[in-house]
Amino acid sequence: MAMARQIASWLSVMAAVTLVALIFSPVNAAQTQGGKSACITCHEKVTPGIVKQFLSGKMGKTMDCSSCHGKEHMSANDVAKVKLPTPDTCATCHAERVKEYREGKHALAWTAMKAMPMITHQPMAVGGGDLKGCSACHKVGEKAASELKRYGSGACDSCHTRHSFSRAEAKDPRACRTCHMGFDHPQWEMWQTSKHGSIWEIEPTTGRAPTCQNCHMPDGKHDVITSWGFLALRLPEDDKQWMENRVTILKAIGVLDEAGKPTERLDAIKAAKVARLDKASFDKARAKMIDACTQCHSRSYAETNLNAGDEVIREVDQVFADSIRTVKGLYDDGILVKPKGWKYAPDLLQFYEAQSAVEQELYLIFLEYRQRAFQGAFHMNPDYMHWYGWAKVKEAAARIQEDARRMRQEHKKM
Repeated sequence: MAMARQIASWLSVMAAVTLVALIFSPVNAAQTQGGKSACITCHEKVTPGIVKQFLSGKMGKTMDCSSCHGKEHMSANDVAKVKLPTPDTCATCHAERVKEYREGKHALAWTAMKAMPMITHQPMAVGGGDLKGCSACHKVGEKAASELKRYGSGACDSCHTRHSFSRAEAKDPRACRTCHMGFDHPQWEMWQTSKHGSIWEIEPTTGRAPTCQNCHMPDGKHDVITSWGFLALRLPEDDKQWMENRVTILKAIGVLDEAGKPTERLDAIKAAKVARLDKASFDKARAKMIDACTQCHSRSYAETNLNAGDEVIREVDQVFADSIRTVKGLYDDGILVKPKGWKYAPDLLQFYEAQSAVEQELYLIFLEYRQRAFQGAFHMNPDYMHWYGWAKVKEAAARIQEDARRMRQEHKKM
């Protein structure tokens, strides 16, 4: 009994010492009853939804908010001290994934947006602002420290959304659709209504149908990149006629000048990786896609289908280049006048800031119809490729020719 009382007394003393240590220890000064950090205790009242999401995820089981947001913010009076996470923050635990991410196109999304001349003409809230418009998707890319505001840089949470940061969510194809849908890049709609997407909707858990991640992130690798790039442009081109058309297109986006010499925009195109400017980079990305396709299909079948997609681009580029030449002729003959502040004309990277109806049609070929034709082909969606893509390219080209004839006739009467 005496021994038992001594042990009990010793345990009581140790408990008291431990309690004092917990109260006064610098490491645990931010903790409150129940083992919750001061961050959790406060934000359960201020933003309970965020706390619930964080604690439901894997990171919430092993980390505190301060692991990503820093320890300087301790009250409502010093919110400005909150650290915004960057890829380097994520790399503390996920170094290999961040490395892969930086080798792909998502890391360059902010760079690509800033490289577009039209962005300088938009109201900040509409274009490259802090919350809406282009920046809402392009925030997945890395940005300069001076641009860090409400968004971090290289937002991993574009796919692993805050604050649960679910791996399962990021593996679901629906995680991609907020950005990869709509006017110029309706990949979600194309895939969803393709046979691949239809099978996935019927059998979402069997793995029978490929998702965005299966094709573009095989084995979970984050170096997302495609052989053609966003603009469906590559150099060099072995087909002589196609190469001539390619030069015409590159001139119309200001990457080549009228003499066919590279301009300052070529550096921006290279930096953003929106085109493939050497054969090796195209072949590497194409080989990666063939490997993904051959998980289900024979190699010959995969190569035949991808080559057929290339042919769609070649045919569209012929119509597109002819339309560019028609509009360029209007400038050469003084019927269209280069807008003030424009270095190149026509300038397709001005998008909807085009100054004439005929150029608006050309812009639609460039950014909507041509995109749907080539993206529809590679996403195995015949309707998108043909009726939303090829057919619309032809319709717009006919309108451009008609408008050009009318403008020339009117110009003669002046």
